[in-house]
Amino acid sequence: MLTKKQIDTVMEEMEKMFPRAECELNHDNPFELLVAVVLSAQCTDNLVNKVTKDLFQKYKAPEDYINVPLEELQQDIRSIGLYRNKSKNIRKMCQTLIEEYDGQVPVTKQELEKLAGVGRKTANVVASVAFHEPAIAVDTHVERVSKRLGICRWKDSVLEVEKTLMHKIPKEEWSNTHHRFIFFGRYHCKAKAPQCEICPLLDICREGKKRIKKSSTL
Repeated sequence: MLTKKQIDTVMEEMEKMFPRAECELNHDNPFELLVAVVLSAQCTDNLVNKVTKDLFQKYKAPEDYINVPLEELQQDIRSIGLYRNKSKNIRKMCQTLIEEYDGQVPVTKQELEKLAGVGRKTANVVASVAFHEPAIAVDTHVERVSKRLGICRWKDSVLEVEKTLMHKIPKEEWSNTHHRFIFFGRYHCKAKAPQCEICPLLDICREGKKRIKKSSTL
């Protein structure tokens, strides 16, 4: 496991690599962000942005998603994985927003998690990006990077990864670190082709050292 000093090094290097890391889901308000994050489950941000470019022109408010047939909404997001379930969840989510929150997106993570299709990760993203609440949303990139570097254990659950990062990283850095971990995992420490040879964190990365050693013996 990395020491505090090593974790500080990780944060410093990632800031140098990705000083402007931020949410890459296109949106103009908290409601659009919420819909986009729900759509992004098991899907790339690029694909979601292609779909929401037209979707957000057609659907401006929760009422708009309720006032069309389910089949029409499904057709509008058909190119996104799990589109049937996501369509149903978005409609249920919008119904709750209308009935319980006057059509507005709730601010707290606890309230967000009560919405259909919204889990802990989605709630953390919305709370952090839309409402500037410190949060660490653990997606596949954050989990992979945390475990490869040795900040967390391989056997840790997603929730355990989140709690470990929250414990080891200063609260005021949670949101920035979350975005930088995503960029690091998405563009550098990729799932299938990590750039270990040129990684500034190779000296402290247990997985990177293993990969370099393995490749040198082939």
